[in-house]
Amino acid sequence: MQKRKLGNSGLEVSALGLGCMRMSYNVNPLPDKDEMIAFIRAAVERGITFFDTAEVYGPFINEELVGEALEPFRGKIVISTKFGHKIGAEGSHDTGGQDSRPEHIKEVAEASLKRLRVESIDLFYQHRGDPNVPIEDVAGAVKDLIQAGKVKHFGLSEASAQTIRRAHAIQPITAIQSEYSLWWREVEAEVLPTCEELGIGFVPYSPLGRGYLTGKVDENTTFDSTDIRNRLPRYTPEARKANRGVIDLLTKIGEQKGATPAQIALAWLLAQKPWIVPIPGSRKLERLDENLGALAVELTPDDLLEIKSAISKITVQGDRYPADLKKATGR
Repeated sequence: MQKRKLGNSGLEVSALGLGCMRMSYNVNPLPDKDEMIAFIRAAVERGITFFDTAEVYGPFINEELVGEALEPFRGKIVISTKFGHKIGAEGSHDTGGQDSRPEHIKEVAEASLKRLRVESIDLFYQHRGDPNVPIEDVAGAVKDLIQAGKVKHFGLSEASAQTIRRAHAIQPITAIQSEYSLWWREVEAEVLPTCEELGIGFVPYSPLGRGYLTGKVDENTTFDSTDIRNRLPRYTPEARKANRGVIDLLTKIGEQKGATPAQIALAWLLAQKPWIVPIPGSRKLERLDENLGALAVELTPDDLLEIKSAISKITVQGDRYPADLKKATGR
């Protein structure tokens, strides 16, 4: 397994990580827990050492799943988790509210340590910005946790370049996690240059466009009622049909390389910077093995220029989020 370091932090992980969210969240019916534990352990056997979860996935049960699955491999793998959401007394996720008060961050850390069955959280992200708490206070709280030995590395998710700079001045950031793929490239403008300047790693989530870039989703695909894609403008049948040009491009390059569209999409991300580590989500071994096959795909400078030129001529249809989710996510 190829390894990568997240920026200047020295935190070394497998070149591809594994997003664990949909193993126990935002899917109906929920996958069998024992099957998911076996799947996570199969990922470790294949060389994956970087696993992503969050307290809000479930809530709580995704951390519990990841903690149980990876307990035999403590010290050999890296688990990232997240804080920053309000979670109701009934365990309901209040998507309309953030809570990054320093005292809450520390409470979340203690609870996550127990659920993950670890003595220290490898990478602790602020899940979304909290407009009521200065980022300096957030970074200071995580700094306290690092000094106490309860957290090893600090990260931010979906943060602006300005926020990254302000936080990094208080507590050096190891990684930024944000959506990034061939069809969502907003981070290229300011966030990626800031990461490069400051020596911060970058972890793209939804690197396969929530499944669209695999080429297996078209205008006739139907989603389960719980699937977030039902609410996203980019995944209406009309948008899916209009955006086929992106799939045609990936398919064309894939045919030249003997690779699938998904493998080209991941290989493209990996080729952008050596400190980028995508975390595609998966629940099936055949998909996991397909994703790992991207590591063997070499895109030459000419390939990358061809992709850049072609994608610049494609206008992707549909917003990333509807208005209510833009407000909830802070982006």
